[in-house]
Amino acid sequence: MTTDGPARKISTVMHVRCPERLGEETYRRVLEELSELSPVVQALPPSAALVELRGALRYHGTDTRRLGEVLRVRTLSRLGVDVRVGIGPSITVAATASAQVPAPGGVLAVHPDEVTAWLGALPVDALHGIGPRQAEALRAYGVHSVGLLAAVPPATVHRLLGGRAGRTAVDRAHGIDPRPVVPRGLPPTASVRHTFDRHALDGAAVRAALLDLVVRLGLLLRRRGQAPRALTLKLTFAGGGGWERTRRLPEVSAHDDDLRTVAYQLMDAAGLQRGRLTGLTLKGTDLVGADQVAQQISLDDAREARLVAEDAVDRVRDKFGPGVIGPAAVFRRAS
Repeated sequence: MTTDGPARKISTVMHVRCPERLGEETYRRVLEELSELSPVVQALPPSAALVELRGALRYHGTDTRRLGEVLRVRTLSRLGVDVRVGIGPSITVAATASAQVPAPGGVLAVHPDEVTAWLGALPVDALHGIGPRQAEALRAYGVHSVGLLAAVPPATVHRLLGGRAGRTAVDRAHGIDPRPVVPRGLPPTASVRHTFDRHALDGAAVRAALLDLVVRLGLLLRRRGQAPRALTLKLTFAGGGGWERTRRLPEVSAHDDDLRTVAYQLMDAAGLQRGRLTGLTLKGTDLVGADQVAQQISLDDAREARLVAEDAVDRVRDKFGPGVIGPAAVFRRAS
């Protein structure tokens, strides 16, 4: 590992973290700076990105750490944005490294020969791709570090986290991650809207309309095979005024339960009292493919039952139409 000397050229993946709450336009400009280093840039909105450096090293005739420092100089001087840069032989190592760089910015490069020792000393929840529930399950078993995770028999990890998630966790604890950096720009969004026939003052009616939007958005996302990292709620008031906020989901999800929780938090944050609403818009942003969402272990039997029921309800809607089944509050509002 090196934080101030040049990294050897064999490390080829760069993971870049921008400051949180970075505006979309500024984020786009950061991506443009990255594209000047390498043509292979994968956007990870709202504030991160991956860069494949293998070809860039030959083109620029320098080492990986130097490219990371060049990026920092350019984003600071041109955009006023400092970045945290992690560099390693795989996406997992690079992303784990960037998270270890203290704010506001810096460069941390990990050579392949150092991966095992460097990862091994980190707490298990510092490993990129390990979610809070997985980390909790591992710590409950006594696995507190990445080194211990790498040493535990794979069959045990599979039993703790589930087959697919367990295999992925074992591989990543050893720094193994075959995923390539795939060129990708900013992903699309998905949105649904409700317009009130009359100016809405009734809090229960507004909450029921929001629940309907949650159900519609969740169904749309699941049909498209996508899941959002964040939700945006926009309120439109009589007279043309508006209110809009975005909140990140704790975990990437297109499930109604998770979308509803964050949507309600956004509505509570609006602090409505007697505002006359004319419309609601709920938007899923920073979308990823459902096949890229890690399957987190769940210790909540009730939640697992709700997910099974959700799948059954989706099949009913696909066969008979979206309006034949749904939450009771939505049907009471419509009746």
